[in-house]
Amino acid sequence: MRKASHAEKVQNLRTALYERAKREPALRFYSLYDKVYRRDVLAHAFALCRANKGAAGPDGITFEDIEQGGGPEAMLAQLAEELKTKRYTPGAVRRVYIPKANGGERPLGIPDIRDRVVAMALKLVLEPIYEAEFDCDSYGFRPGRDAHQALMAIREGIADGMLWLIDADVSKCFDTIPHDKLLKTVASRVVDGSMLALIRKFLKAPVYDERDGGRRMRPRAGTPQGGPASPLLANIYLHLLDRNFRKGVERGDLQGRLVRYCDDFMVVCPRRPEREMTWLTSLMKRLGLTLHPEKTRVVHISDEWVNFLGYKVHRRRHGYIAFDIADKAMDRIRDRLRVITRQTYLSLEELIAELNEYIRGASGYYRKAVPRTLWKLNRFTLARIARWARQKRAHRRPEWSLARGEPLYREHGLASWWYPKEPA
Repeated sequence: MRKASHAEKVQNLRTALYERAKREPALRFYSLYDKVYRRDVLAHAFALCRANKGAAGPDGITFEDIEQGGGPEAMLAQLAEELKTKRYTPGAVRRVYIPKANGGERPLGIPDIRDRVVAMALKLVLEPIYEAEFDCDSYGFRPGRDAHQALMAIREGIADGMLWLIDADVSKCFDTIPHDKLLKTVASRVVDGSMLALIRKFLKAPVYDERDGGRRMRPRAGTPQGGPASPLLANIYLHLLDRNFRKGVERGDLQGRLVRYCDDFMVVCPRRPEREMTWLTSLMKRLGLTLHPEKTRVVHISDEWVNFLGYKVHRRRHGYIAFDIADKAMDRIRDRLRVITRQTYLSLEELIAELNEYIRGASGYYRKAVPRTLWKLNRFTLARIARWARQKRAHRRPEWSLARGEPLYREHGLASWWYPKEPA
């Protein structure tokens, strides 16, 4: 008889937790901590972290270092012992910054690999319990859900006559979630004291920022982006928004549909959502969060394009609902194509291989854009290859013969931005 793998054992555990949580909505879980340090859970957590890759944390240890040092078994055994005896304490988190679409920067926290493994194990145990109660219109960082489904939910709402939108922007959501209120929210379903203490340790883990001279500080709020458990904790807290909005609709106090992708959300409403906006502002204040006063707005979908998750949405004449690539996202795409095609030291085969890697990823996400935009991106890509050839060969003019595209697609395998359109 075949022995079950770590992944299968963990999936069986998660299924059992989900089914019990779904079957007993009022049940509070008292005994979960011992499952975090199960060897199969930790081993599966390591495999998931390894698949996500990622840079080394503050201790400088990489996945390659662990594997070349004999494998992860010794580290996992040590973590299991520390967790079991409650001597485990997360190390510091290194803060880095990545550019945002609006020109600013988003802070990310990079923990040590050993801390990533424990956080992933924590997520594996907690996630199925809260998945049993999360709202059907919550899509971000959830198993089997994605941004395209959130966009389709917006389309459905508009098609149902909900033509007014609240385009919401939460200011620094991940950085400002109050720790005490978050832990209280988790404790509404999980009352295992050791589990709550472990979550608190992660929330209070010191953060150091090289821009600030490497000084370490203890965060007073927030669940820093970058750790495996952070999106789940944010979803648990923001579920309060989903749940209270739906209850308001059921009571008749509110109208519409709230569609959320982690900290990005939009409300579609059949009338001007003045009451919904007042309610939303009040609730966010009670949650200790803030709607950005300049970026949060009320708009009619027929008046202008509205941005959501890198797309822009608009209702055209005769009720057709169009999706297109948001302007800032389009700027980022073109900038990336320019960077790739400035590498004149590459051969044509190497250039196309690098372009294909980027195009296949980006076009997969933006496949719901209007066909004309995807066609324009194909033309832009071909023009950039023509200019690359000119610079590589020191010709005065671009080699526009390459911009016709047929040999590049047929003979060299250049990926196309065009995807067959899916049914509406």
